[in-house]
Amino acid sequence: MQFLFLLLLVIPSVTFAAETDPKEAIIIETYHEDVTGDGEKETIELKGMLFSPDAQYYQDIWAEVTSTSSNDWKISYGGGYDPVIQFIDLNHDGINDIFFQSPTGGSGGLYTYNFRTLANGNMKEIDLPEQRFVEGSFEENFKATLQMNPGDKPIIIEVMDRAGDYIRLGIYDKNGKLLVQTPLMIDPIAFFEPIKISDSKGYGLKSYKQISGAYHADGLGTIETLWYFENGEWVILKTEWVPSD
Repeated sequence: MQFLFLLLLVIPSVTFAAETDPKEAIIIETYHEDVTGDGEKETIELKGMLFSPDAQYYQDIWAEVTSTSSNDWKISYGGGYDPVIQFIDLNHDGINDIFFQSPTGGSGGLYTYNFRTLANGNMKEIDLPEQRFVEGSFEENFKATLQMNPGDKPIIIEVMDRAGDYIRLGIYDKNGKLLVQTPLMIDPIAFFEPIKISDSKGYGLKSYKQISGAYHADGLGTIETLWYFENGEWVILKTEWVPSD
């Protein structure tokens, strides 16, 4: 689940002293939430193991869920930076789910996500939505087209302001003639943000998917999509194209 994107969401960063032994588990955060629906708050400890004493990267991250009335659980998340858990009812069963996110730290600005429910003491992972059909390419006269859904009218993107760069790269000549058929760079969804849809519908997710031109730093804009989990699957409520400034 990856690219360069400015996030408005502020996620607290946890830094540890250099003498910390990276082989020891660190308690990053402790939460108290009812995630089983039994009316009692479980204790959720988010733990990690640092890659090295002075690193901020966790080579391993996991959560330990302790219940006073039923089983205990361990959820493994892999590696990452600045991990955080949010407790939100995303599947609309009246019980808060466990929504994990952590930056991967790569130049693509990708995050790792995990969405689980422990309703009634049964742990289940729910896949996050994917935006499978997105196509785009450079066209004649310093233009590009982007199609977000099958059957939609393509969006026309003016790229004249980047003409010098594209001429240098051999995509166009100086008159705007397309020299090489070149697709746009379409990355996977980089970031999910929980969004309240309404008091009656509860929460959904907003995804951000960056579209670039000739290279990743050549950002043309972002596809922002509002998703809602209904009848066991994610449905799109709204999709819009937001051009880069």
